[in-house]
Amino acid sequence: MNEDTIAAIATALGEGSIAVVRVSGPDSIEAVAKLFKSKQDLREAETHTVQYGRIVDPLSGHILDEVLVTVMKGPRSFTAEDVVEISTHGGIVAVKSVLELVLREGVRLAEPGEFTKRAFLNGRIDLAQAEAVIDLIRSKSDRAFQVARRQAEGSVSKRIIPLRQQLIELIAHVEVNIDYPEHDVEDVTSELIRAQCGEVLAQVTDLLHKSNEGKILREGIVTAIVGRPNAGKSSLLNALARENKAIVTDIPGTTRDIVEESVSLSGIPLRLLDTAGIRETTDRVEQIGVERSHGALNDADLILLVLNRHDALHEDERKLLQQLKDRSTIVVVNKIDLPAQLVMDEIERDYAQDRIVYLSAKEGEGIEQLEKAVSNLFFSGTVESGDITYVSNARHIALLHQTRQSLEDAIEATYVGVPIDLIQIDITSSWETLGQILGDAAGDSLLDQIFSQFCLGK
Repeated sequence: MNEDTIAAIATALGEGSIAVVRVSGPDSIEAVAKLFKSKQDLREAETHTVQYGRIVDPLSGHILDEVLVTVMKGPRSFTAEDVVEISTHGGIVAVKSVLELVLREGVRLAEPGEFTKRAFLNGRIDLAQAEAVIDLIRSKSDRAFQVARRQAEGSVSKRIIPLRQQLIELIAHVEVNIDYPEHDVEDVTSELIRAQCGEVLAQVTDLLHKSNEGKILREGIVTAIVGRPNAGKSSLLNALARENKAIVTDIPGTTRDIVEESVSLSGIPLRLLDTAGIRETTDRVEQIGVERSHGALNDADLILLVLNRHDALHEDERKLLQQLKDRSTIVVVNKIDLPAQLVMDEIERDYAQDRIVYLSAKEGEGIEQLEKAVSNLFFSGTVESGDITYVSNARHIALLHQTRQSLEDAIEATYVGVPIDLIQIDITSSWETLGQILGDAAGDSLLDQIFSQFCLGK
C-alpha cells in the first residue's frame, strides 16, 4: 500500500454535465472532509455511499460548488485504498478549483495511469488486466471494446494462470527427482516432459493463433483506398463513414492529399486512407498526392483497389492489379448503377471471386458484400465473440512467442538425450515468461513505460 494520497481530474476537460475529481490514498477521506460541508461528517460516512453538500474553501469560507461525494473505503475500491470521488458541475473552472483545494491539503497530483498502477501494485488486478484498461479507453469498435472488457475482467489471466501452475508442478517433479533420487517418487521421464510441455504448448499456440485477429481488433486495419482518378474512391470512403468526409466531384484529381477516417465495418475497426488518384500527371501538386498514395500502399494492411465499371480497364490499373495481387487486396468494382464497360476476364484470372466486390458507392449498394469480403480475408468469415479469448497486446504476443520457443526447445531436448537438469532451464524460462504477462517481478522501468500511456485520472 502507498503512504501518500493522490488526486486528479478523472473526466475529460471541457463542457459537460458533471466532472469528477478522484482522490485515492490513506488520507483521501480526511483531506476531502476538510473541504466538504454537509449534514454528515464525511469521516463518519459508510463505505460506498454518496453524500450531498458543498465544497468550501476553509481559508476564505467561499463556496466553490455544490457537489456529490462518493466514499469507497479500501480494500473495496479500484485501487484497494480509500477512494473519494467528488462530482462537480461540468466545465473547466469548477473542477480545477476543487482539485486545487484538494492539492492544497497536502494531496499529490497523480501521475498518468497512477490509479490503475496502484490497483496493480496493491494486488487488485494483474498487469494484463491493467493494460486492458487503456484498451477499453481506446477501443475503436464495439467488438474491440468487448475484447478489452473481457481482458480487464481477466480472460487472458485465466488462461495463463493454469499453464503456469502446470509448469511449476512439472518443475517441482524435476527438482525432486534430481535432489532426492533415493526417494520413492515418480521418475521424471522424457515422455512426461513431452506430455506436460506439449499440453502447455498447445494452449500457447491456440492463444497465438487468435492473436493476429485480436491485434486487429485492438489497433484496427490500416486500409488504403486506391485507384485511378474518378473511380469513386472518395465516394467509397463517404459510404463507409456514412457521412461526407471527402470532397466528391466529377472532376478527375479532386483528391490531392490523403484523407483519413476511422470506421467500424461489421465490428472490425478500419483506418481508411482515401488517396489521390494514381496516374501520370504534370501537375506538381497532384504528383505529390500520387507519391503519397504509393506510400500509403506500402504501409497498408488492406488495400481496396477501386475500378470504374463504366470505363474500360486502363494501363495504370493493369499495373496496380499485378502489383497488388499477392497483397491483402480486395478489388472494388464501383458504379454498378451505370452501364458496364469494364471487361472482367483478366481481373478474374488473378483474383478469386471472394476478392472481387461489386457495388455503387454513390447509392450505398453492395457495402454489405464488402464487409463480408473484409471479414473473410482477416477473420475466416466471422469475428468471434462470446467466450473466446483474444490476445491483442503486442507485449503479450511477444512473450507468448518466447514461451512457445522455450517449450519447443525443451521437447526437442528430450529427443537428443540432454540431461533433465538442463531441460529444466527451458521449462523454468517458460514459466517465468508467462509470469511476465501477469506482471510477476515486473521492473520499475516496464511499469513506468506501460502506465505512462494512460491519461491523468485513470
